[in-house]
Amino acid sequence: MSWRWIWAVAAYALLLGGGFLIGHYLPMWLDVPGETSAPFGAMTLTVAGIYLVISAIPFVPGAEIGFALMMVFGARIVILVYLCMVAALWLAFAAGHLLPKATLRELFVALKLNRAAVMVRQAETMTGAGRRAFLTQNAPGRILPFLLKNRYLAIAILFNVPGNAVLGGGGGIALFAGMSRLYSPIWFCVASALAVAPVPILFLVFGYHP
Repeated sequence: MSWRWIWAVAAYALLLGGGFLIGHYLPMWLDVPGETSAPFGAMTLTVAGIYLVISAIPFVPGAEIGFALMMVFGARIVILVYLCMVAALWLAFAAGHLLPKATLRELFVALKLNRAAVMVRQAETMTGAGRRAFLTQNAPGRILPFLLKNRYLAIAILFNVPGNAVLGGGGGIALFAGMSRLYSPIWFCVASALAVAPVPILFLVFGYHP
């Protein structure tokens, strides 16, 4: 194994470990005595802002932190948490979408994924539809073309897969989606808003109170 791969694995482990620690200790810090009685007090709004920013960071388990927040504050905070969850995904997607097109290719080159880097370079000058058609036709195997064809359903499932922090978490998945230029910003917003809705809806329906 080359030093490049060793550093890549070490960086991945560091990011994954950092995300795990944030996801583990942040809910404990949020459980502040006396604050759960005020549904939209200063503490609650501060926590929501911190949660929004942190959840947009790759490898942070934003969904798990969101569930912990709903368990701490109850049903009265569900809508705010849901909005923060969605906004975090949109923020990460926008960051990826605004990065230079060559960023994804350079990432593949750094990881020695030369075939993927060549495909990305060939697709950089294409329109969105042309890029999707090109990648579908040239992607190896059958799984990747199927995922490209059903990319919005695939990413919605990824957002809800338990332990998706190993894939970058919601923030990392959204960031990569934006970098890929394979998703329409509008339809990504719609898909992500629907994808994270089921659990908050359950909290609202059953009216959980701590």
